[in-house]
Amino acid sequence: MTGANKGIGLEIARQLSRLGHTALIGARDATRGQAAVRQLQAEGLDAVFLPLDVTDQPSIDAAAHAVEERFGRLDVLVNNAAVAMDDAPPSGLDVAILRRTYETNVFGVFAVIRAMLPLLYKADAGRIVNMSSGAGSLTLVSGPDWRPEWNTLAYNSSKSAVNAITVHFAAELRSTPIKVNAVNPGYVRTDMSPEGDRTVEQGAIAPVRLATLPADGPTGGFFDENGIVAW
Repeated sequence: MTGANKGIGLEIARQLSRLGHTALIGARDATRGQAAVRQLQAEGLDAVFLPLDVTDQPSIDAAAHAVEERFGRLDVLVNNAAVAMDDAPPSGLDVAILRRTYETNVFGVFAVIRAMLPLLYKADAGRIVNMSSGAGSLTLVSGPDWRPEWNTLAYNSSKSAVNAITVHFAAELRSTPIKVNAVNPGYVRTDMSPEGDRTVEQGAIAPVRLATLPADGPTGGFFDENGIVAW
């Protein structure tokens, strides 16, 4: 899992470990990543630190190699790492912020999927869960009830792009056991959104469900804990 050292990423790792998975705590900060591992291990859970910076291809390649060397396969990939950097309305957004946002939220997701896909093929039933957002729904964002302060072009459009990545990989992999879905965890209270109205435990419900889908589960969809989310 990327971005797994805190917040919703850590909670998803915790819940998957409780279900019997070895939680691979992907994080670019070794101190924070190792602290998260110790926290899970103190709870009696199986967790391993995986150095991983989704904006650095050598780091991604090294992480994939480490997983292959130690485990030989990857059962679940949760692309959780993301940034929210918008500091102005769309007309005032600096293109550098747009590029930096896409580097993590979009190109990072694509690069990690590509690197980990050979390991997912080796699993009996690989699962890819891409963390999206209600802000990635063009239907919701274009609606009359969308709050003006949430009209953040870089973050919102990056999550729309994550949804598109999800659809295209799912289409390619439809004939395989691998399932690829996007998920909206809701407005979860984290460092990124301290005013969120949902706990990390609540936010982890849908991602964990998609990470553990049965063979007849959906692929190429966008979901929250209540069902399908409009694109």
